[in-house]
Amino acid sequence: MPVTVEQLAPSHTDALRALLAKDPVHNLYLLGLLEEFGIAAPERRAAFSFHGRFDSGVLTAAVFVGGEGGLVVPSASDASATGVIADVLAANLKLRSTVGDKASVDALVRSLCEGKPRLSRTQKLFSVSADDLGPFTNPTLRLAREEDVPRLLPLAQGYVREIFERDPLSEDPAHYEARVLQRVRQRRTYVLEEGGELVFKVDIGCRSQFGAELEGMYTPPSRRRQGHATLCLGQISRHLLSSLPRLAMRVDERDESTARIARKVGYHAGRTQRLVLVE
Repeated sequence: MPVTVEQLAPSHTDALRALLAKDPVHNLYLLGLLEEFGIAAPERRAAFSFHGRFDSGVLTAAVFVGGEGGLVVPSASDASATGVIADVLAANLKLRSTVGDKASVDALVRSLCEGKPRLSRTQKLFSVSADDLGPFTNPTLRLAREEDVPRLLPLAQGYVREIFERDPLSEDPAHYEARVLQRVRQRRTYVLEEGGELVFKVDIGCRSQFGAELEGMYTPPSRRRQGHATLCLGQISRHLLSSLPRLAMRVDERDESTARIARKVGYHAGRTQRLVLVE
């Protein structure tokens, strides 16, 4: 049978999960999306879709498309296989952002991006299991509450400014505040409070039976070098790994400070990743 590309249907769920589970560390984000949202039926208009490359009927690569190109995430598969999917999607998809294994993201950008992206960052994917953790804890780290949102917004804003070089509260304050509130309501944001001030935050970006990926870890500049990030990363890692096999987090290759914190807590660097924002 020839190589084919098609939008995945709910009947492909087991095949997609099996493909992603071959490399769970580098596919945690997609495994979380699959567990949370499933696979949309192709005949129904949905806000997201999965597309797969089949070789003799066997699924060999997949790409998640959310928000009509607002977020495109490739599986940790051979980049040439990802490129085949991208070539098929190119006629009807406008890429706005993508993240994943560097080679696969580069293949997507070649096919789906016209001109130079607004931002392109190289990252390392760090991962950890319970056996790797060091003795770093802070039991006062807690789930954020709705009443924390006014104090939480500046931290969320600061993270986006540093990583994405944009100001979400200036661009679309109502939408961004609603997104921060939604994460709080979903019990995905943890904070550290000292003297009535929030001095640290971290989010659970995705979660599945295979593990979770942390994101949005941020300490205000005035409260850095006080050990908050090390102790809180250790705390949330120990908490989550009591019920999950592994955790991961992406760290900008220029951010040696966060990389040192991750290594100190027990995380190990994996393959190179790339984050691309087109507009």
